[in-house]
Amino acid sequence: MKNHICSIGFALLIFLLLMKWSGTAEAQTCKPSGKINGKKTPPGQCNNENNADCCVHGKSYTTYKCSPPVSSHTKAKLTINSFEKGGDGGGPSECDNKYHSNNTPVVALSTGWFNNKKRCLNYITIHANGRSVKAKVVDECDSTTGCDAEHAYQPPCPNNIVDGSKAVWKALGVPESDWGELDIYWSETCKPSGKINGKKTPPGQCNNENNADCCVHGKSYTTYKCSPPVSSHTKAKLTINSFEKGGDGGGPSECDNKYHSNNTPVVALSTGWFNNKKRCLNYITIHANGRSVKAKVVDECDSTTGCDAEHAYQPPCPNNIVDGSKAVWKALGVPESDWGELDIYWSDV
Repeated sequence: MKNHICSIGFALLIFLLLMKWSGTAEAQTCKPSGKINGKKTPPGQCNNENNADCCVHGKSYTTYKCSPPVSSHTKAKLTINSFEKGGDGGGPSECDNKYHSNNTPVVALSTGWFNNKKRCLNYITIHANGRSVKAKVVDECDSTTGCDAEHAYQPPCPNNIVDGSKAVWKALGVPESDWGELDIYWSETCKPSGKINGKKTPPGQCNNENNADCCVHGKSYTTYKCSPPVSSHTKAKLTINSFEKGGDGGGPSECDNKYHSNNTPVVALSTGWFNNKKRCLNYITIHANGRSVKAKVVDECDSTTGCDAEHAYQPPCPNNIVDGSKAVWKALGVPESDWGELDIYWSDV
């Protein structure tokens, strides 16, 4: 009996330690970058429209250079801001150096999510209160500093803020008496970046192994610089590609400048997911047909251009592609007669 009690106690201790470690690990995904002290605000210089906080002299404020990871369901706090001249938003918006009407659905994002202007003038969809609204990103809610004239003598922004205009709050159907702070989640849309026209392919230069498409002269093809948001269950289309020399994949793989055997589970990802080589030589897990396979990312499936020798005279890649070797298809148990395109989901390992 004593041994049984000891075992239970030991298991409980391990569980508590794991919970503590798990919580710490999660908290460490985005650590504070420092602190600033509130300065004495000149009389009348802090604009507290929309009940905005004003810096308190001598009070310590935490700063951040990062935000929580972005997914297809990113949790955040919605706050309210005036983007009009003279409003509590301070100066003109950082993305376009303009002011914006409170009747237009626009937002500012915390520094990490603003991502050095990379989301400037893109749209995000905000979900709350059983409704959703599409809003344009026009400004940064600065998490790195504050308490000065440029920031209307307000504290640094927390790292999980979507600061919305009145139009955003109205579209979500929130009573005006409740405007201020609201738990939301947001997602970003991926719009086409442009189009290219197919060129005349030199005879024999388009490699259509695996039934790959060849560019059609004069046909318009859509291009993308982005892909849908990555989550733990990212939907995609699996296509088939040869990573061997002379195959329909074109030149050597971008990650390591090598060719790879079709018997090795390797993949190329659409440009947005390839993410400037940040997933290079990492593994992803692909799920389909009741099975899963771990595959190494070795190349980009270029969504930004195509129809040239470098891309084997094939069109730009759609923005939601996992282009897998034959080994990937075999591991998923798909009959060879069905190889070509398959709905899957994938996750980072």
